[in-house]
Amino acid sequence: MNNFDFHNPTRLIFGKGTIAKLGTEIPSDKRIMVCFGGGSAKKNGVYEQVKNALSNHFNIEFWGIEPNPDYDTVMKAVTLARDNKINYLVAVGGGSVIDGTKFIAHAIPYTGEDALELAIHPEKITKTTPLATVLTLPATGSEMNYRGVLSRRRTQEKVSFITPKSSPQFSILDPEVTYTLPKKQLSNGIVDAFMHIMEQYMTTTGNGILMDRWAEGVLLSLIEIGPKVLENQKDYDTMANFMLCASMALNDFVSMGVPQDWATHRIGYELTVLYGLDHAETLAVVYPSLLRVLKKQKTEKLAQYAERVWNITTGSKEEKADKAIEKTEEFFRQMGLRTRMSEYGIPAEAVDIIYNRLKAHNIAYGENKNVTAEVAREIYTGCL
Repeated sequence: MNNFDFHNPTRLIFGKGTIAKLGTEIPSDKRIMVCFGGGSAKKNGVYEQVKNALSNHFNIEFWGIEPNPDYDTVMKAVTLARDNKINYLVAVGGGSVIDGTKFIAHAIPYTGEDALELAIHPEKITKTTPLATVLTLPATGSEMNYRGVLSRRRTQEKVSFITPKSSPQFSILDPEVTYTLPKKQLSNGIVDAFMHIMEQYMTTTGNGILMDRWAEGVLLSLIEIGPKVLENQKDYDTMANFMLCASMALNDFVSMGVPQDWATHRIGYELTVLYGLDHAETLAVVYPSLLRVLKKQKTEKLAQYAERVWNITTGSKEEKADKAIEKTEEFFRQMGLRTRMSEYGIPAEAVDIIYNRLKAHNIAYGENKNVTAEVAREIYTGCL
């Protein structure tokens, strides 16, 4: 087991009617900016609940944080916050709104010329603005971790930033707000949470016995509830379990002392930047091929995963590994996602386009840092 330093300061406030607690958790003298996405909060009743909860606070609103939040959009929010002397932020939405608001929190006190430097070099984040969240879409776990992702579309960049200063002070999770989510967002959320676990789990055996069991527990839970989420999203217990799985999948509980991969996330960014795929869609396309390309180095863990998660008990380790990869791809499809680039109309020449971009950055991803641009090209070839 590797050395580690674990700390998660985010308080979860979970359950029915908990959005009403928002106002009592934030000091009354704070000047608040509430950040939203495209307008769904007004359709599902969350907006009204948030406004009622903050009726005794000074608060303004910023709307329009898009999926894969864009640098130029969030910098407009930074200007608005500075003009109004904002000293507290509330993100109302899913991972994109929360990620975008995390960056806004860091950029408000920043005095440098190009705030994107904070995402590229998060060690430069020395000050931040307090942040709370009201989660409306379970998926990324951003409500209980210190990670964020930001894009700058005009320069075709997408970067992730990790700093303890990104941790929300508290997050409110009311499963009832998920009742009106589009099926596509639910499908994406399930696969996103599943893949967050896999990036921390699918490396080598024997590193963290407890971490493996926790990870496998979340995977089994997602496999069990995934179809139920898509069939009846107004079942409270189903959606409560889904919401909690997504938070637990990426709050560092299952990563203590174990190696991590994250190559699928990193090289999958290219499909979002260049071809506009949703984040979870890129994961479902890239991951089965990555497992096939890297099967030799992951055979032991794939066999363990096959046995413990998919109940595959016959055959050699290699055969179990193959069946586990097939089961994973089948699960993505069962959740409604495609697993080939051609199914999204992405041409074969995309492989070389992506290769050249990755080669220019001299990438080396994965637990062994051996997912180079050449390996990524092999993986993408297998995605066609």
